[in-house]
Amino acid sequence: MPDTYLLASEFLSALDADWQRHISAIGPCLHQPHAARDPYESLVRAIAYQQLHARAGDAIVGRLLALFPASTFPRPEQILATGFDQMRGCGFSASKIATIQGIAQATLDGVVPDYATALAMDDEALIERLISLRGVGRWTVEMLLIYSLERPDILPADDFGVREGYRRLKGLEVQPTRKQMIDIGLAWSPYRTVAAWYLWRVPNR
Repeated sequence: MPDTYLLASEFLSALDADWQRHISAIGPCLHQPHAARDPYESLVRAIAYQQLHARAGDAIVGRLLALFPASTFPRPEQILATGFDQMRGCGFSASKIATIQGIAQATLDGVVPDYATALAMDDEALIERLISLRGVGRWTVEMLLIYSLERPDILPADDFGVREGYRRLKGLEVQPTRKQMIDIGLAWSPYRTVAAWYLWRVPNR
């Protein structure tokens, strides 16, 4: 989707001088989705990384994968058959273990759709379906939409990095609220995913 990213960069640059300056400084959008990763795997990975720095999340996922050397990623049945202590040994908290087991069971029950089904679903429909799961919030599903399903117009308004990036971009005293962020972001449609990518990269001033 590089052509789309280029169009998005040009669209955002034309909004005002702050966007234009920031995008010129960062350069082309290099967003790298993990295309075709199914929703089950995406959700488990997102839970692993929740409230952690990327390196800590990498380590936990690495230890989980090491339990299943014959698989590229453990299937739901394998997750459900893995003992609590083994999961704890990977670095998961008790609440994350419960969430991941719930995701695995919901996948087997057909609540978590396969990739093809998810691809055909509307953004909000998929969000509503998946936030019914314990421990799965809107942000988690938005990461799935951005990175696995490559949706071009997702703005994770709850994301600290997005709101802090906008605060820095505009030199504001305080971050916008979630509702303010949603309202502000309407001007960035249909390229809100790329807008988020750039906001994650606004430097400290």
